[in-house]
Amino acid sequence: MQALPLRLSPGDDLRETLTAALARHGVQAAFVVQGIGSLSAVELRYAGVDTPASLRGDFEILTLAGSLSRDGAHLHASVSDAHGRVSGGHVAHGCIVRTTAEVLLMLLPDYAFTREHDAQTGFMELVVRKA
Repeated sequence: MQALPLRLSPGDDLRETLTAALARHGVQAAFVVQGIGSLSAVELRYAGVDTPASLRGDFEILTLAGSLSRDGAHLHASVSDAHGRVSGGHVAHGCIVRTTAEVLLMLLPDYAFTREHDAQTGFMELVVRKA
């Protein structure tokens, strides 16, 4: 296991930047342990809903966690708006960093994560293998 702290810059897409960091380090598996920062655009898919909600404005990232594989990112976040209202859900593409995002990745070089269809759930689910 190897800790990898990252600072994302204004304009970075949260999902794309984290997935790219995994590829840059030549690793096939990682967990996002925590993240904080701010977003100007938020795309969250709420439980049981197929289409993400689009939020625009100034948002603080309160929590960020998930898994990263070469198949992509599975992230969940909670964010608050300028009035302290909190929204949370599955992080979709299009979450754009406003001023900064500070994220701690835990790289797992001994493992390979993939996402494969699970007949029981009907979704693409995490499959963990030794690298």
